[in-house]
Amino acid sequence: MTGRFVAIVVLAWMLGFVWFAAALPQPVAEVETDAIIVPTGGPGRIERGLALLEDGQAGFMLVTGVSTQVTPGEFAAEFDVPMDLMECCITLGFDALDTRGNARETSRWVGDNGHDRLRLVTTDWHMRRASGELSRTLPDDVVIIQDAVPSEPSFGTLFLEYHKLLASRAVQWMPGLD
Repeated sequence: MTGRFVAIVVLAWMLGFVWFAAALPQPVAEVETDAIIVPTGGPGRIERGLALLEDGQAGFMLVTGVSTQVTPGEFAAEFDVPMDLMECCITLGFDALDTRGNARETSRWVGDNGHDRLRLVTTDWHMRRASGELSRTLPDDVVIIQDAVPSEPSFGTLFLEYHKLLASRAVQWMPGLD
């Protein structure tokens, strides 16, 4: 009995990993939202968010998890953002240190600004966990559109992120761990 249970758990883990690695989230077509949420940490995320903002697919953008050493001027210079766009429409969030922190920071920002339709822009391998964390912190009536930035992750990146996703889901299901 115990051997069968272990075999079933291992098989479920293996199939879950295959699904996770083979069916990474994809970019979405044009869709308007109130705001774009971009967690820092992966190539192409900020550039994708800025392109969508400049294209008018949202009116505002939060970049969450920015280093406290980065100034708005440095950010604007690094990503070639006009200062008028920086001042009107882009918020740099300095409070988050990880994905859960990104979700908390985003939830506060959304509550302060009244947005209810968000486009989450993050790397394909990070999307499921980031979206799950964000969904847990936001009110149920806030819509999250997942817009993944394609990448070519290594086996190690996928392996680590799959286990982070499992841990994130376990925390969600176990009261008192959140």
